[in-house]
Amino acid sequence: MTAKSVGFLTLLFAVMVSSCGTRQPEAEFPWLETPSHFPEINHPDDNELSLARWELGKRLFFETKLSVDGSKSCASCHFSESAFATNFPTNKGAFGADGTRNSPSLANIGYHPYFTREGGVPTLEMQVLVPIQEEDEFHNNILAIADTLSQDSTYVVASLNAYDSEITPFVITRSISAFERTLISGGSLYDRFLAGDSTVLSNSELSGLEVFISKGCSNCHNDFLLTNFEIINNGLYEEYSDPGLFNLTGNTEDIGKFKVPSLRNVTITYPYMHDGSLATLDDVFDHYVSGGSSHPNKSELITPISLSEEERSDLKAFFETLRDNSFIEWSSSL
Repeated sequence: MTAKSVGFLTLLFAVMVSSCGTRQPEAEFPWLETPSHFPEINHPDDNELSLARWELGKRLFFETKLSVDGSKSCASCHFSESAFATNFPTNKGAFGADGTRNSPSLANIGYHPYFTREGGVPTLEMQVLVPIQEEDEFHNNILAIADTLSQDSTYVVASLNAYDSEITPFVITRSISAFERTLISGGSLYDRFLAGDSTVLSNSELSGLEVFISKGCSNCHNDFLLTNFEIINNGLYEEYSDPGLFNLTGNTEDIGKFKVPSLRNVTITYPYMHDGSLATLDDVFDHYVSGGSSHPNKSELITPISLSEEERSDLKAFFETLRDNSFIEWSSSL
């Protein structure tokens, strides 16, 4: 590795360590071992974590009664074995409706500053409502869902235990959010490297990290989640059928702008981009080698780069180190 790369990593690790101390698992959650180099998850005052809330949220995450036709759950589009991402460009919704966006990974979703691909939803609790009401997803009404679940005595008991309340929209959105905030992935080889184990990465993986930095990938994919969460146009298209942030602002300068995704577990969260249009990592590499489209809103950071076959191979090797096998094993057992 070059001195520049080593310096970057030293600074990155120092910033992360200085921002948080050694952390202990929640007393009620012996399996919830949040990495020491991750900041504290912020649980809202009206939705502090408890085992009862987690268990109810987990059950609701896999509950198909959330969709109007009883066919879809959150887990239908966020596969536990794929870091809670999907491996299809888009998914079918209730009554077989065609989806329009790729379902992103929910790993570490509790750290996101805002939600949806264009960042238009400020809290995780509010985000739960988005798929419920979207016509191409659950196509349902949260009040109707609460009425349906209230007919199930086991849900009534679980709700009383978790929130001292009958089943309400408040209970549904908050329990699912409480569960999702525990989907913390930070046990990869890369994390061991950041923690000071200089022997854990191979020469190819280290070279891939150097490529990642030298080619400018780290300009957008940085910090402990390997994203800066900015909402940008990366030049994917000349014309966008889905205009992204423009949907919220109506500002033509926002056409084609979407939230920069985290690269954690990236080798198993294919396909890529907001619409799942790039099937493989090589397709992604080809896009950035080309410099993308000439769309007027394209970020100035997106410019043509060179990437040899060896650099591609090394970059893939580094991306494999971002896979958290312990998290995948745990989530697949839920």
